[in-house]
Amino acid sequence: MDVVTRLHQRYGEAVEKALEHYLTIDVAPDFREEVLYQIKTGGKRLRPLLTLTTAEAVAGQWRPALPAAAIVELIHNYSLIYDDIIDRGDVRRGLPTVRKAFGDNAAILIGIWYREAIEEAVLDTPKPLTFAREVAKVIKAIDEGERLDILFEYAGRDDPYFAKARRRDVTLEDYIRMVTLKTGVLIAAAAKWGVLSVSDDADLAEAAWSFGLNAGVSFQIIDDVLDIYGDPKKFGKEIGKDIKEHKRGNAVVAIALARLPPQNREELLAILAKEEVGEEDVKRAVVLLDSVGARDEAVKLADRYRQEAERQLAKIPNNETLRELLDFILERQY
Repeated sequence: MDVVTRLHQRYGEAVEKALEHYLTIDVAPDFREEVLYQIKTGGKRLRPLLTLTTAEAVAGQWRPALPAAAIVELIHNYSLIYDDIIDRGDVRRGLPTVRKAFGDNAAILIGIWYREAIEEAVLDTPKPLTFAREVAKVIKAIDEGERLDILFEYAGRDDPYFAKARRRDVTLEDYIRMVTLKTGVLIAAAAKWGVLSVSDDADLAEAAWSFGLNAGVSFQIIDDVLDIYGDPKKFGKEIGKDIKEHKRGNAVVAIALARLPPQNREELLAILAKEEVGEEDVKRAVVLLDSVGARDEAVKLADRYRQEAERQLAKIPNNETLRELLDFILERQY
C-alpha cells in the first residue's frame, strides 16, 4: 500500500467532508452541483495530506489543521478554475473543466464562490488573523505567477495588457521565479500551515515552508517534463499542451532555448509563434528539445531542488511519513 493510500485512509474522509462543508455554506440548491463539480473531478489531495501529515509529525495531532488543509485544497482548485478560463482549457483530470461543463461566466462565479469558501475556513483555523494574512500572501503569489506565465507565452494572446507587456526574452531564472510563485508557494503553504495549526515554533514553520517550496519547484519541473513526454492515459491531460499554448514557461522549453544554436532556436520560436500549433509541430519541437538534452537537464534541475527539500525536511521531527510523501510526489509518472 503506497503512502497516499494510507494517508487517504487516515485523513481522506475528513478532508472531503471539510471541503464540501465550506463550499456549501449558503449555496443555492440549484447551484450546489456546479459548485462541487471541481472537487468531485478527483485529484489526489496531495496538498491537504501534506498539511495534516506535517501537523501530526510536529504535534501528534492533525484535527486542528483540518481547516488549513481545506484552505490549501480550495486555493488549489480555485486557481485551477481560473487557469482553465485563462488557458481556455477543456480537459482536466480526464474530465471536462468547469468552464467546458458550465461556460466561462458560470466558471467565474464558481471561482468567486471558492474564494469566499476559503474565507469561511480561515475563521475556523486556530489563528484566524495569521491565516488571513497567509492566505492573502499565497493567493497574490499564485496570481503573480500566473501573470508571469502568460507574459512568457510567445504568442496567442490578444488581450491589450499581455500583448503590450509580453517578455521578449525569458531566462531559466525567470522560469524558476514564475514556478516558485505559481506552484511552489502553495505546496510551501501546505507544509507551513500544518505547523502553524499546532505550534508557535517560528523556526519549524520556516523549515516547513522551505521544504515545501523546494518540493513544489521540483514537482513543477517534473510536471513540465511530463507535459511533453508523459503518457496521456496516465497523465490525465493533453500531452504537449504547453507547446500548443506557445509557452516558454516550461522547464524543458526554457532550457532548450538557452542551449539551441541560433537557427534552431529561431525554428522553435517560430513553432511557438504559430496561431495553431499542430501535432507535427509538436513532434518537431520535441526533436529540437532532444537535440540539446533539455529533458535530461530538466530532470537534473528537479533533482537539485529535491535535494534542498530533503535538507529542510531533516529539520522537521518525526518526518518519516513526510519523506515517503515527498518521494511519492516527485517520483510520479502520471
